[in-house]
Amino acid sequence: MNITPEMYSQMTEQVSPKSNSKVNVSVAFLVGGGICVIGQILLEIFEYYGLDRTSASAWTSIVLVTASAVCTGLGWYQKLAKHAGAGTLVPITGFSNAISSSAIESKSEGYILGVGAKIFTIAGPVILYGLASAVIYGIIFYIF
Repeated sequence: MNITPEMYSQMTEQVSPKSNSKVNVSVAFLVGGGICVIGQILLEIFEYYGLDRTSASAWTSIVLVTASAVCTGLGWYQKLAKHAGAGTLVPITGFSNAISSSAIESKSEGYILGVGAKIFTIAGPVILYGLASAVIYGIIFYIF
C-alpha cells in the first residue's frame, strides 16, 4: 500500500484526540498564573522578613525549583502537566521538572553514564539557546 501525504494527513486527523483550545488555553493560563502568584507570594514573604529584593528573588527561585523537583519525584507534576500543558512548562518550575524527570528516567543506567550524561537531554537546548541569545543581545547592547 502506497500512502500519499494527503492520505497520511487524513489518517492522522482521524486518530488524533480532539482538543478544546479555549479550555486548554484557559487552564494553562490559570495554572501558569497560579504558579507565578505563588512565586510572588514567596517573594513578598521573604522581603517581609528582611531580605533585600535580590536575595528574596534568589530564595524564591530556590524554593520553586526545589518544590518542582520534589513534586516531579513524587509524580505530582506530571499529573498537573497532563491537564495544564504549557501552564506548567513556562515558569521556572517547568525547567526544574525537565531536568528532574530526565535524571529520574536515566537513574537505572547509573549515576555517571545515566544521570550525569542525560540530565540535560531535555533542558540542554534551552540552556544552549538561552546563552547564545544572551551573548547576541549583549553584543548588540554593547554596540548600540
